Amino acid sequence: MAILAEEVDGVIGVDTHRDTLAAAAVSPIGAVLASTDSPANARGYRRLLDFAREHVPGRRCWALEGIGSYGAGLAVFLDQAGERVVEVCRPKRLPNRGGRKTDMLDAIRAAKEALATEHLIQPRLRGEREALRVLLATRHGAVLASTAAINQLKALIVSAPDGLRAELRKLKRPAQIAYCAQLRDRPAQSLEHRMTARALRSTAQRIQALQAEAKDLEKDIHALVADMAPELLDLLGVGPITAAQILVSWSHQGRFRSEAAFASFAGVSPIPASSGLTNRHRLNRSGDRQLNRALHTITLIRMRLDPATKAYVARRITEGKTARDAQRCLKRVICRQLFKTLERIDRPALRSIVDLVQAA
Repeated sequence: MAILAEEVDGVIGVDTHRDTLAAAAVSPIGAVLASTDSPANARGYRRLLDFAREHVPGRRCWALEGIGSYGAGLAVFLDQAGERVVEVCRPKRLPNRGGRKTDMLDAIRAAKEALATEHLIQPRLRGEREALRVLLATRHGAVLASTAAINQLKALIVSAPDGLRAELRKLKRPAQIAYCAQLRDRPAQSLEHRMTARALRSTAQRIQALQAEAKDLEKDIHALVADMAPELLDLLGVGPITAAQILVSWSHQGRFRSEAAFASFAGVSPIPASSGLTNRHRLNRSGDRQLNRALHTITLIRMRLDPATKAYVARRITEGKTARDAQRCLKRVICRQLFKTLERIDRPALRSIVDLVQAA
């Protein structure tokens, strides 16, 4: 792959923040041509575009930090203006505080990093993908809050007065939640009993509300996934939540140069760990951990339900691999299948997100 310095007349590096944007124009050989800053709003975006046209009038590229957060608005504006945009990672914190650090220096570093790297990071799409991402994040928050509330309910039951605890301990968790949500104050009981019943009722009703919210969000997610990539839902072990996470991480066709790059991004590419007469690979702890989690879920389901997968794992174990290594190999195979399926998707005409949610 050609290095960016051979393709452009200059790069505009941008360090993004909530209220301000620092930008620097850098030549292909790394010389700083000019620098500026602007507010992080529509007026500031236009000012940066004028700055780029003035100092890099020919072929240019933008190197942005934080495209998924503070740089999202600028990235959308530049895409609509027909500008080429790549994403650069934020620098790691230095072990000591002796290095220089300013927003402008970060903007220059972003431009130089884009010029030097061999594999540029394409920004993820917004639109349907962003709709899936926000729904996934909101559902994840509801599930976490529901789990915390369930743990709180269990703790309340353990320390509840004897009479109330005896009523609840013989019930299973769904029945406990339903029973507690309907508890009423009993004036004849002690203050401790009445206040504990009130706490149990409030906590149980919170659990029910959060679980209902998570189910509603899952319906919306399923509708979006079914419209964007119904082929994913036809694969064994891929449900709406797992498919949504795969689509959010993958983003769009052509973002990854190969299925090996997608596997590396997912954290399922094998890492050599050989020494002497030992020839082996170890687990990859890097990459997109949410995508890795989705692949792990698919792997567990197939190992339990799919005869072909069971035979594959058994064959790997007979070859001398451990069960963990066999599972690592299986993740790699699944990742290859998912990538080929995603790259073959024939996207239909886009519909508005409102229509999709209403159709659910």
